[in-house]
Amino acid sequence: MSQVLKIDFVSDVVCPWCAIGLNSLLQALEQLKGEVAATLHFHPFELTPEMSDEGEYVIPYLCAKYGISEMQVAQNQALITERGAELGFRFDFRADSKKWNTFDAHRLLHWAATQGADKQLSLKLGLLEAYFTHNRNPSDRTLLCELAERAGLDGKAAGEVFDSGRFADEVRAEEQLWQRRGVSSVPTIVFNERYAVSGGQPVETFVQVIRDVLTESD
Repeated sequence: MSQVLKIDFVSDVVCPWCAIGLNSLLQALEQLKGEVAATLHFHPFELTPEMSDEGEYVIPYLCAKYGISEMQVAQNQALITERGAELGFRFDFRADSKKWNTFDAHRLLHWAATQGADKQLSLKLGLLEAYFTHNRNPSDRTLLCELAERAGLDGKAAGEVFDSGRFADEVRAEEQLWQRRGVSSVPTIVFNERYAVSGGQPVETFVQVIRDVLTESD
């Protein structure tokens, strides 16, 4: 009999390690199929809340933020690309890749959750692929409506959510809640509201963590 597992996934859609962590977690859950009945909830964390609508080019942004060279950025991106490939996820870092404001994407993800956890997961995966694989702007209204439809949501309703500013207060409240709980980097993955794991962990690490959590929950 499958054991129930609640998973809270705190992340941003312009965070490469969040893409790695999510794909790794999903593969771990696939390996544990039959053992685990997991519910997956996504929660907002903005890496660039101050970002303007025009965005900023990734390479100079990272150099300035972390005090590193362009060569170090390239080395980090190569490592991330390799890790992604191992999981079947394609990163395509380009010279013209930008960091964007993601607040509207989080609003749409919050709305998607009201339509079903499966819809939220599909939209989340779509946003990560659109940004990292196809170099698209995750704050763009047209893209968000397109991805909503692909996720089985109503594209017109998605546009209405975008235009109305709905769920802005809810997203800010969630962000503050998780910050009060000590989340300062992403991804942070919390199992059964008690056990937290950070970073883009390998599949086998997630498998072991989940089994440990379920054992302790018996």
